[in-house]
Amino acid sequence: MKKKRNRQIIYCIFLAVLILMGLFLKKKSDRIQAVNSQNAVSEQAEEKSELEQEEELPPRVALTFDDGPHRIYTKNLLDGLRERGVKATFFVVGENIPGNEDLIRQMEADGHLIGNHTYNHADISKLSDEENCRELQKTSDLVKEITGHGTAYVRPPFGNWKDTMDCRVTMISVKWTIDTLDWKSKNVTEIIGKVMQQISDHDIILMHDYYETSVEAALQIVDRLQQEGYEFVTVEDLILE
Repeated sequence: MKKKRNRQIIYCIFLAVLILMGLFLKKKSDRIQAVNSQNAVSEQAEEKSELEQEEELPPRVALTFDDGPHRIYTKNLLDGLRERGVKATFFVVGENIPGNEDLIRQMEADGHLIGNHTYNHADISKLSDEENCRELQKTSDLVKEITGHGTAYVRPPFGNWKDTMDCRVTMISVKWTIDTLDWKSKNVTEIIGKVMQQISDHDIILMHDYYETSVEAALQIVDRLQQEGYEFVTVEDLILE
């Protein structure tokens, strides 16, 4: 009888231990599930936040101008861009700088990027590397005398670049994705239409600040694209993004 009672007591104790262990493991499991669930919610929230931030970023484009500075038209353009809080990129021709140093200073003061378009608007593909280096260096030196630094980017006239020049200069060659052909049409409506039909995020727009129609069209393009939520940046901003 006594042995039987002892066995019953041991059995009850064993059963109680099992029940307590079960309760402990269940609580631990519930706690782990709660933590995992919380982590999953947190990760989803972070992913959603990152996605929302990406979606909120405005499309960015670079407005670029070749052949200047022009005493009248570049000045009008710079004033118009300043009023709109827009940054652009100017690929200047060296021979046009003397007498227009104040325009180069205004470009620098307003945060525009000043690039190199050679000294004589030279076709790089038709000159020796030595001649091309002189063309680029002469313009860069003029810009440095005015701003304190040379040009880091070059827009080769006619879009012609030679691979051998990559080993001769440290400047980065920059082309474009939208050619307005503003120099050819000199038609404000046509120039604007070309841009509005093709524009998309990260485009580089080619224009010239050497024609009145180009300047008028450029400022209207800025107004329209700003209304559509576009942000204007320099080509350096796009490249370094």
